[in-house]
Amino acid sequence: MGQSLSDEARPPSKEEITADLAEKFARKCFEPLELYSFKDNFKSLADHEQNVRYLKEDTVARFLELPDILAVSPIVFHMLSYIGAFPFLQDAPVILGFEQMIMVVVIMTERYTKILAKGASSRRKLLFKSLAVYDRKLSEIERQHNSAAPPEQSSNRHAPGFAVDKAGEDPEDDAADDDELVLAALDSLDVNDAFKTGDSHAATTHGAMIPTDNFRKLLMLLLLISPLDAQENLSSYAYRVTGSELEDLRVTAENVLCTFVNAEKSPGITYAQFNKVLPSNFPFLFNGFNPLFEHFLFSKNLDLSRRKNSVPKAINPTILQPPLLQDKGQILNLSVLSQLSFFISGNELFRRLRLLYSGSEAGFSMGSFETKVFNWRAPTILLVSGVRLSDSPSSGGSEGAFDESLPPKRFPNGSPPDRDRLVFGAFVRQPWRHTHRECFGGEDMLLFQLAPTHDVFPASALNRDYVAFAKPPTTNPGINFGCPHPKQSSRHESLRHLGPVSLVVDSSFEYAVFTHDYDSRGGAFATSVSRKYNFQERFQVDEIEVWGCGGDEEARIQRERWEWEAQEAEARRRINLGTGDIAADRALLEMAGLIGANRSGGSMA
Repeated sequence: MGQSLSDEARPPSKEEITADLAEKFARKCFEPLELYSFKDNFKSLADHEQNVRYLKEDTVARFLELPDILAVSPIVFHMLSYIGAFPFLQDAPVILGFEQMIMVVVIMTERYTKILAKGASSRRKLLFKSLAVYDRKLSEIERQHNSAAPPEQSSNRHAPGFAVDKAGEDPEDDAADDDELVLAALDSLDVNDAFKTGDSHAATTHGAMIPTDNFRKLLMLLLLISPLDAQENLSSYAYRVTGSELEDLRVTAENVLCTFVNAEKSPGITYAQFNKVLPSNFPFLFNGFNPLFEHFLFSKNLDLSRRKNSVPKAINPTILQPPLLQDKGQILNLSVLSQLSFFISGNELFRRLRLLYSGSEAGFSMGSFETKVFNWRAPTILLVSGVRLSDSPSSGGSEGAFDESLPPKRFPNGSPPDRDRLVFGAFVRQPWRHTHRECFGGEDMLLFQLAPTHDVFPASALNRDYVAFAKPPTTNPGINFGCPHPKQSSRHESLRHLGPVSLVVDSSFEYAVFTHDYDSRGGAFATSVSRKYNFQERFQVDEIEVWGCGGDEEARIQRERWEWEAQEAEARRRINLGTGDIAADRALLEMAGLIGANRSGGSMA
């Protein structure tokens, strides 16, 4: 009797808890065929030693088809060896056995949300810890760098370092040490409270840092896998890791990395930086892991046509998908497209974009822009690129006229002098139109910078000065984001009104200016979460592109509107008043004020 009571009181061991949690994950997060495939894949891939079956680093890299040239395999395996220890993270790294790989696949594919209520923030913290190293020396170097860096004045040629780099208390350290995701997993098993207090070193992020070079390599992989489908092999993207495509990956990854940290001065990324930047700038950064690790749930040995008494079926020919990017642009390439998918859902981007307008092809004018873009009834992405203007603009000419239309420059540049290639953009969900007195747009808009630093400025509700498409005779015509709508021509107003966070392209599409007045706390668009300082970029435009988000149906609607407008224009051109006398018809039109000395009959702008 006493022995029985003792057995009942004995708490379960870690091994028993892990086995129970793995069984629950497998049963509730995988479909029966997926679980069968997972077991088959593990059996065929695992090495065997002393009655233990496990996966090695090169086995995982080969199965996932990780490109050798990215040198990312050790980083990914380090992640998996940490996540595989879930929920007892203090035991990491662990050997990747069957139960550990269930933890890995469930967490990397976000299948755990089927039974655990915790959201993206819990997974984000877990992913950080799986990438981080606990190096007190590195942490001390970072702290000394932050404390030693002198505050820079606005008179400097470029803005100071990232605010998230500054020394300060890690907000996470004030929270409870335990991980929410771990607690939720243990709660789902009704485990005794004794197992909820793990090793404090594993539970806290204090002293943890992701090495900069490791994160750079991981970013290149994340850019590569962002468009991946669950049943699509990563090897099909082999062309993206050679030649100019590989260089595009490196450049884009560097632009993204600069959002987190000054790569030249800081040894790594702290959790404070990681957690502050990710939600607003990169909400979909790790989405590519979902289809990549779902490969473990598809077995090549599974052939349903071989079941007993089944009739073999003809194999369907492979359906060729359209390319990830159907048109070629000077700004938008595959790497930049992947960068966009870090903060705009990939469902709206991959295989869905059409080049509506390119300044270098259609002409740099508001008239060409209007002709190409206005009839697109779905969301659009505007991209503008250029080279920063000198601090001493040339007097006279178009550059001098543009400089004179702007208020005196009060803010420094946003990046060092050697990084003067700039790319800004806007995601507009509403159809484009003329704005005469009020701007258009909504709170679902985004203003962003892609190079040389990635940054996102979401729309706010402080005011509704989202987008203005203002043509002459408006004072200072052009395309404005985040600025008060230009007024009709006035002798008393010659300067542009620049919004706190705004992008302005002049009507000739020659010059543009981006303003970030952090002290104002934003306007139609919110200020940056990573660059907590004022800066302004004035640049000469070398390309403008507008991409339509949509498929064949949106293109058909646009084509029909073009045809209708062409027919209406032709009908107006051939108007016949029925007199048979051209001179009389003209006299009547002049009397109506439609043509004559004071009427042009239309504008070609």
